[in-house]
Amino acid sequence: MGNRNNSNARGPRPDGSRGRLAGGVGGVMSAGALFSVAELFAAFFGPQASPLTSVGAAFIDFTPAWMKNFAVATFGTQDKTVLLLSMAVAVIILSAAAGVLSRIRFAAGGALVAVFATVMAGSIITRAGATVPDLVPLLAGTVAGLWALRYLATAHPFRKQAPAGGGPAHAAPPLAAPDPALPAAPSRRTFLLRSAAVAGAAVVLGLGGAALSGARNTALKVRQALRLPGPKTAAPALPADVQAPVAGVTPFITPNADFYRIDTALVVPRLDPGPWRLRVHGMVENEFTMGFDELLAAELVESYVTLTCVSNVVGGNLAGNAKWLGYPLREVMARARPTAGADMVLSTSADGFSASTPLPVLQDHRDAMLAIGMNGEPLPLEHGFPVRMVVPGLYGFVSATKWVVDLEVTTFARKAGYWTSRGWSSHGTIKTASRVEVPRALARVPAGTVGIGGSAWAQRRGISKVEIQLDNGAWRAATLAAGASVDTWRQWSYQWHGATEGLHNVRVRAYDMDGTLQTEKQAPPEPDGSTGWHSITFTVV
Repeated sequence: MGNRNNSNARGPRPDGSRGRLAGGVGGVMSAGALFSVAELFAAFFGPQASPLTSVGAAFIDFTPAWMKNFAVATFGTQDKTVLLLSMAVAVIILSAAAGVLSRIRFAAGGALVAVFATVMAGSIITRAGATVPDLVPLLAGTVAGLWALRYLATAHPFRKQAPAGGGPAHAAPPLAAPDPALPAAPSRRTFLLRSAAVAGAAVVLGLGGAALSGARNTALKVRQALRLPGPKTAAPALPADVQAPVAGVTPFITPNADFYRIDTALVVPRLDPGPWRLRVHGMVENEFTMGFDELLAAELVESYVTLTCVSNVVGGNLAGNAKWLGYPLREVMARARPTAGADMVLSTSADGFSASTPLPVLQDHRDAMLAIGMNGEPLPLEHGFPVRMVVPGLYGFVSATKWVVDLEVTTFARKAGYWTSRGWSSHGTIKTASRVEVPRALARVPAGTVGIGGSAWAQRRGISKVEIQLDNGAWRAATLAAGASVDTWRQWSYQWHGATEGLHNVRVRAYDMDGTLQTEKQAPPEPDGSTGWHSITFTVV
């Protein structure tokens, strides 16, 4: 038998799955070091310097429309959480692969890290407002990640000494020639200690970066201390019976915390209103900029407006109603004095999103505004603080730009907004819609009298009638709650007396103030909003 204590001239070999696992763990720890150091440095730059934010934003920008539609339809307002989890899985897989490669040949693992860093650099430098210095955090993080990768690669356990003197004829050959820079027999204890040290440092640096970023950003503090001025034109008082008398129907005014959020910002921009400026330019006689203090001192208006996302499916919850405070956009356009031929205003967000809004819509007497308040308080950060656009009658993708910093008066022929350039409609007029909110789909309700209720909307046109159909029978008129304005949704209800046990179906349809019936034809959100009559099934017990 061969002598197991002899050594092979070809050196040590990795020990199968345990060695690969150790390499993968080392790679993941190294990725943690890279991102924690990068995020720490990014606190001294702008949000575009964050690799996580920029890569996520680039992923959103390049994601095909069908995939975005699927994400919104499937996950709703949790779509960004799913994206972050997906990014985490991708980072773990790539970093683990780099770690496995580095245990065999460090240059191979380092090369994979370099490729990944190059992709992140491209994502950063192409973000709105990014400059070359914004690459510094990534550079510092990449250096830290490579150092951690090598630090752990030199301590991979589970390396065995191969048989000496050539060994027996049946001895298994080494899996690969070892990197000469790596020790022949590192200990498991050394690897565990080094892994714990890298992981601990990554956590401390990551938390430190988050804390430093928060301390350096004054947006939240300013918002908390801000006291909004009163409007010159207050919103009319709501009728007493604006809420449908059925328990469970959506509140007429959507609380800020419950208001839907659909946008392209992976991380909420935190804009300090002090240096915030809105540039108004393009096909105008008078280009100018506005500051936040100028808005606070302006003659503000207050209005209840229901906003709707174009991604809302039939019966979906991507709609909300709030009381908005802001400066009329018609006054902004009057000051700019658009020139002949202009037909569109391209609004741009601080994070690079843009929306194409028909110019006439911003010049008529609807309450389109630069909003600074929502339901009696400054805009929440996630809903556009310090300033966003609110335009009644249009889906948000062509009007509701959050964190707005630029208004360019132009034409549809020359420019296109973020979603329009991806195949969606250029105008986005909101379609008549209605939904059943009570009972919930698949609910079980007691026999007798069953309260049925929901909401309907047709912004700028208003709702004149709502009808329901039970079990494919005759259409019955629902009772409408009081209307606040043509720009808000209207709630409805119906008391079904004598409901019998069993499975039942209810369907709803609405008419606008012109008497036009909501279309029954089923259509998906893309390219200009979903259509169809909403129906649900429930059980009476």
